Amino acid sequence: MGRSGLWAVRIMGSQFEVDGEGRRRRHPDDFLSPEEADAIFGGLRSGARIFIGTACGEPQALVGALLRHIRAHEGDLFDLELLQIWGLGRTDFTDGDFGRSFRHNSLFVGEGMAAAFASLRADYTPAFPSAVPDLIRDGTIPIDLALVQTSLPDADGNLSLGISVDAVLAATEEASIVAAQANQEMPRVGGEGIVNIRDIDRVVRVDEPLLELVEPRPPPEVMDKIGRNVARIVPDGATIQVGRGGVPDAALSHLQNKKHLGLHSELFTDGAAELMRSGAIDNSKKTIDAGKAVASFSVGRRSTYDFIDENPQVEFRTIDRTCDLSVISRQRRMTALNTALEIDLTGQATAESLGGRFCGGVGGEAEFIRGAAASSGGRSILALPSTREEESASRIVPRLGRCASVTFHRCDVRYVVTEYGIADLRGKSVRDRAMSLIGISHPDIRPWLVEEAKRLSLVYQDQVYHPALYREDLEAWRATGTGLSIFLRPVRISDEPLLKEFFYSLSDRSLYRRFASARKDMPHSRIQEFVTVDLSRDVVILALIFRDGREHLIGFAQYNRNERDRLAELALVVRDDYQRQGVGTLLHSYMTDIAKKSGIAGFTAEVLEDNLPAMRLIEKMGFETVEAEGGAKEMRLIFDD
Repeated sequence: MGRSGLWAVRIMGSQFEVDGEGRRRRHPDDFLSPEEADAIFGGLRSGARIFIGTACGEPQALVGALLRHIRAHEGDLFDLELLQIWGLGRTDFTDGDFGRSFRHNSLFVGEGMAAAFASLRADYTPAFPSAVPDLIRDGTIPIDLALVQTSLPDADGNLSLGISVDAVLAATEEASIVAAQANQEMPRVGGEGIVNIRDIDRVVRVDEPLLELVEPRPPPEVMDKIGRNVARIVPDGATIQVGRGGVPDAALSHLQNKKHLGLHSELFTDGAAELMRSGAIDNSKKTIDAGKAVASFSVGRRSTYDFIDENPQVEFRTIDRTCDLSVISRQRRMTALNTALEIDLTGQATAESLGGRFCGGVGGEAEFIRGAAASSGGRSILALPSTREEESASRIVPRLGRCASVTFHRCDVRYVVTEYGIADLRGKSVRDRAMSLIGISHPDIRPWLVEEAKRLSLVYQDQVYHPALYREDLEAWRATGTGLSIFLRPVRISDEPLLKEFFYSLSDRSLYRRFASARKDMPHSRIQEFVTVDLSRDVVILALIFRDGREHLIGFAQYNRNERDRLAELALVVRDDYQRQGVGTLLHSYMTDIAKKSGIAGFTAEVLEDNLPAMRLIEKMGFETVEAEGGAKEMRLIFDD
């Protein structure tokens, strides 16, 4: 219960009556009119804590009446605390006119409130969302007055908390006094957010548009690339969570072709509504709450609120359940899709602060990322543009800024996605993580990141970096004649571990045939020659299959251009257990297509005479012997015009 000593109870006929402990005994006979709303605050005393509904569920009329009352009693009311899970900054709680009357305290720093927190005109209380209802229930955060927004009552007197259930339900249950703004614009949403009018002390009928929020997004060309990369790692049948911000929500639009997705999220967004409309989200494969999209609150456009209104496929639950680690981790293929302000080269990231200045909050993202990591087949994704502020500052940094909050631990973060690719950090060393993240950073910033990584001893001191851009145009899916589906792509600077594993998987005979040497070791200095190529001139293509969400390298091809005769030297090798399955033929054909488009006139190749498989392959492709010497043959293939 709230601190009843900070509230002077006023009995107003049959409309409001409480016993000595502050419990409700009767429900309102009639709605209060908007003009009577100010009367709700007649018993307010200094030091009271007032809870305000979350984000787009903020009861604007009640908040306006409260601020008018405080202004009218400026010399009588002091040190009120206005508590909110997340405020959008639409109401100026930090107006200097209020002076000593109250402070706004939020559990999440919305964009419109960052300056107020930085100047100490408002407070930020960090807490995991799942803990907030219990903080209210056990009296750690007692509430004297709760201002909430609801739908109109049904025939049984039941009101829906609509788009904001989260911790609002706990506040309505535990506050000494509860005042509701009944609004016909508030949708009725199934689930736990139902309260009866008997349990509300004051109900004011004010119909007005709900707040809407459209998060800022990166430029379309950047967002399109991020979305396509995200789609590559979200499997069919996944249960997804979408965090705050324009990037995660926009990325959902690229999941339209997925099948049997589910939703279990603290937040229901415009993107989630669109995926349900398209049928991509049908919730049929969810382990828990099958057939239902589950969230705690919604921010977005009016069309999204209309979609969830009395929708039997959508349920809103309290945030201590949606963000419960045991619930999240029991969802098979739980996929957490979030964003970050900054991530460093070891994989730790912040969604709360930059340069020691709070500009976000913990939110449910941290709990979902950890829960997804513990889920069977689960995966966590941080999607972010490579830069901010018109490409002048990198979001991938050597180290998080001084005093930055670590929202996501490096052990919990798996996939990091930018417009330049995907970095899978799972099971990788710090050195491999650094190279993977450098590989998806903005190309103009990569040389600086490499040098900083050397300075911090995160990578080898002899690490080479070539500035040539990764070529997405050389990515392709192909099938061999035996039906093996293979993903072909250029090599990346972060592929050194993949190539090392591949080379050491080859038999001694395959190594000798490929490199014409009995040498068996593949140190960093040797392997990095294959990953630091100038893709504008030479080409290295990897043949990959995907298993358990990981890339497995089964073949490798490269050509090096000779400008004197417009020919290129071709070499390729296939893993022993994939030989005789058409992989070599596929690689040769693909490299030929690339070479022709690049203006190369033909290939040369040097093959050991006893390498019969290679000899059969290149002779099949039309190579002819030019010279034989020392047990090796120099072969040549001139392309047809």
